[in-house]
Amino acid sequence: MDTINGYFRAFGFAGKDLETVVDAFKLKTFKKNELLVQEGKISKHIGLVKSGMFQYFVIKDGEERTTYVNIANTWLASVMSFVSGRPAMENIRALTDGSICMISRADLMRLVSDVPAFKDFYIMLLEQSICGIDASRHDLIVLSAEQRYAKMLHTEQHLLQQIPLQHLASMLGVTPRHLSRIRQNIR
Repeated sequence: MDTINGYFRAFGFAGKDLETVVDAFKLKTFKKNELLVQEGKISKHIGLVKSGMFQYFVIKDGEERTTYVNIANTWLASVMSFVSGRPAMENIRALTDGSICMISRADLMRLVSDVPAFKDFYIMLLEQSICGIDASRHDLIVLSAEQRYAKMLHTEQHLLQQIPLQHLASMLGVTPRHLSRIRQNIR
């Protein structure tokens, strides 16, 4: 659990609070193509990705559409389902073998109640998630695929270097061929 320990140390957790937080997380491994969250089922965990790559996707008109990809050191969650207890509207699966430091909703709520600094951390994490979702929604409505790609070059270049092109194209709402043209024009 070095990953979760180091992560929370960097946020200023120490001593008993750090031990309590780290003990609430469990490391779970996933094989390539294994589903972590399934559309229509309630998502009961969130986690910090230790290794691997994880794809958020929906099926629309019989086609799989990637909405996001998580990599190491990012938080993975079907936020709406986890927070509300309602069925997920998306799927999340492992694109590669990987592992995630996971916490259940019950254990997370216990930490929020018992560790004041964790409550502050959780509020910050939710605020960041809400802002990210809002920005993504705005970008999908207002920006062209070329503009969204250019923005990703500036804000999430680390993702562009790791995400398979077919998933990146799907996230941008274009075909892989169109993405190739976009990449050639922006270079």
